[in-house]
Amino acid sequence: MSPGEQRPDLLVGCAAGGSGDRTDAARPIVDELIANGGRGVLVFENLAERTLALAQLAKRANPQLGYEPLLEAELRPVLADCLRHGIAIVSNFGAANPKAAAALIQRLAAELGCPSPRIAVIEGDDLSDEAGQRLLQTLLPAEDRRRLLSPQAFVSANVYLGAFEIAQALRAGAQIVVSGRVADPALVLGPAIAHFDWTEEDLDKLAGATMAGHLLECGAQVTGGYFADPGRKEVEDLAHVGYPIAQIRQDGSFVITKPSGTGGVVEIRTVKEQLLYEVHDPAAYLTPDVTADIMQAELRQIGPNRVEVRGVRGHARPPTLKALVYFEGGWLGEAEISYAGPHAEARARLAMEVVRQRMGQAMALRFDLIGSLSVFGDDGGHGLAELAAGEGPDHADIRLRVAGRHADSAEIDRMLREVYSLWLCGPAGGGGVRTAKRQRLSNVACYVPRDLVAARFRILE
Repeated sequence: MSPGEQRPDLLVGCAAGGSGDRTDAARPIVDELIANGGRGVLVFENLAERTLALAQLAKRANPQLGYEPLLEAELRPVLADCLRHGIAIVSNFGAANPKAAAALIQRLAAELGCPSPRIAVIEGDDLSDEAGQRLLQTLLPAEDRRRLLSPQAFVSANVYLGAFEIAQALRAGAQIVVSGRVADPALVLGPAIAHFDWTEEDLDKLAGATMAGHLLECGAQVTGGYFADPGRKEVEDLAHVGYPIAQIRQDGSFVITKPSGTGGVVEIRTVKEQLLYEVHDPAAYLTPDVTADIMQAELRQIGPNRVEVRGVRGHARPPTLKALVYFEGGWLGEAEISYAGPHAEARARLAMEVVRQRMGQAMALRFDLIGSLSVFGDDGGHGLAELAAGEGPDHADIRLRVAGRHADSAEIDRMLREVYSLWLCGPAGGGGVRTAKRQRLSNVACYVPRDLVAARFRILE
């Protein structure tokens, strides 16, 4: 296709809005893309802010892991059809280990009897190595620089890359693009850049497709998920909600729709809610590729489950890229025990006092009384004190929840044992103890000059 020639619209469907999302969402999208002649793009958006740090921990425990745990479950049902019909797959399901994710896809393709796909891996986002840590030493506050020097405290650091490396990989013939941390809308913008041959100067077009990516990045949230409110905002067949498809035009405007025969709804309200979701400043939505401005955006219902978005403006991209640095943040412990029958609430409150006295000042504890009508406490410990014993609803069954956090795992173990010992040492009738402990992570953001980040792609051999 020659430069300047009008390009056909690009269809991009999103089959996941986060790690752990439904694994059957892709099938209707792929069927819809095939019905429209194929050549569209299937996107999986699998990373939330902490997902990547958890993936880094998984990789630390096993160097062969660290990618999206549901990757195979997501791809197996549709991979063969995507390759057969020329539907590109673009995803951040590489998480902390894109190379291992790509290797898994190669094995999966072989199992399905497909020719070996051309897979590109996006690199440069991971600043966890020595060079990355030296760079972060110049950017973080003094306290965090000290934590950076501790191998026990430092977990990972990743910078948010943009869309142009994805576009370059697709132009180079990649059928599948695997990334770690890229900005969520970049998964949609990258294919649009490649399809329409946009440049960094096409600010309004980049901004338009960026907002299309923003609308798709949370999966079904724009098609009725996280929107439904019976009696106020009805959503038909929410159990089988269809995931979204964006029909992107050469001028950067687009239409949001969903596969035919699926549940859910695409209307002005669903699109408006998602358009503003996690947008701090509607006049300046910062991404690695462009600053998007939706103040003059126009939304129009142009058909059943079809909303057109026009008028998104683009401004110069920020000079820096956002990075998130993760540190180990101690431990969280949770334990529960039930009390049933007459005076259940009084016995649960007595159990609460036993644990409080036994733990002393070791850590701040939160207590909740959970029942048919729950009496929740608060982190400050005032909620239950303000509601005297017996003033709450007449519960027949109360479950005491105790939660605490501490830097020392042994202290959390001690708290869990105190709740467990209520079996024998606490009020009458306690039972059904459950305890859990998990590692906490803390993060700090910083901004990296973009010329210090070596973003690139590599086609696997």
